[in-house]
Amino acid sequence: MPMIDVYATSGTFPDQHQLAADLAAAVMTIEQVPDIPMFRQNTAAFIHDLPAGSLSNVDGDSNYVRIQVLTNSGALDRGKQLAVVEQLTKIAAEAAGDPALASRTWVLLTEAPDGGWGLNGHANTNDELVAAARAQLASLQPGQPGGG
Repeated sequence: MPMIDVYATSGTFPDQHQLAADLAAAVMTIEQVPDIPMFRQNTAAFIHDLPAGSLSNVDGDSNYVRIQVLTNSGALDRGKQLAVVEQLTKIAAEAAGDPALASRTWVLLTEAPDGGWGLNGHANTNDELVAAARAQLASLQPGQPGGG
């Protein structure tokens, strides 16, 4: 279940809540996980406003965005990696109203080792996540997200 962190100078994104929702939805879609509450409620983005002057490249430019996506190990094959970087860059540039931001957006893909992250007080393995997802899918009624 991905966690997405976006770092940008304050004021870069006028509607941070919508940006967070759009990024989370994009990663969930690209990952191709079932559309069930377990994934919808635990795929999230966090927007971090940085004060002016708190970031810089070598030339002194500070109009960059960094997006870090943390997934469980093996969640993104090469095609999904390419899609996540492309889509999140596009979403950020659109949210900022600045098409040129795409060339100044860094996307970092990070994997947590199996059992190397926790939710609800438990360090989860990939096998445990699969089992939990299957159990939730089996419990959903038709018409519910993921329930057919």
